[in-house]
Amino acid sequence: MTVTVFVVDDQDLVREGITALLGLQPGIEVAGSARDGAEAVAVVPGCRPDVVLMDVRMPEMDGVAATAALRRLLPTCKIVMLTTFDDDEYVTRALKAGAIGYLLKNLPVAELAQAVRLAHAGVAQFDSAVVGRLAAALPAADVLTPRETEVLRLISVGASNKEIASRLYLSEGTVKNHISRILSRLGLRDRTQAALYAKDNHLL
Repeated sequence: MTVTVFVVDDQDLVREGITALLGLQPGIEVAGSARDGAEAVAVVPGCRPDVVLMDVRMPEMDGVAATAALRRLLPTCKIVMLTTFDDDEYVTRALKAGAIGYLLKNLPVAELAQAVRLAHAGVAQFDSAVVGRLAAALPAADVLTPRETEVLRLISVGASNKEIASRLYLSEGTVKNHISRILSRLGLRDRTQAALYAKDNHLL
């Protein structure tokens, strides 16, 4: 399956570099690019890409406003913020506007390509530098998928992987994958911290 991606960045060199590098990645096709949020809102609906990589700080219309506008126009399009800024306010505003992820520009192109594929599949992607603050700033429902929230609730009451798998009709391997993503997205170290997080966020 080919995933189409649209790149929005006000810096020509960065935008052209990202589009060129992603165009070389297997299974990814670049649908187009834009210099700012306003241009993106005007052009993206005609391209109908699967994923949009959106910078945050841009002239005319910033990435947060453009994300909110595009989510209204194309509800199925997945938008991932790709920026140099890991500011708490930008992270929370972007996610509340409908972004499915928040990544920093210092990641290798292969990881960026994988993030595009995962975003298309509906998997949220967050840079490790912002995960901890994100978990503190947003309720779990805004960070985790409904299934991951179910798994977290069961962890919090002491259920083993086998018990969680039986309760949710999943394989133990799938449960382990869910737990790994939960810990990563919430910036937690182990199941004990996950249980405490669930209690603090009233998930019991």
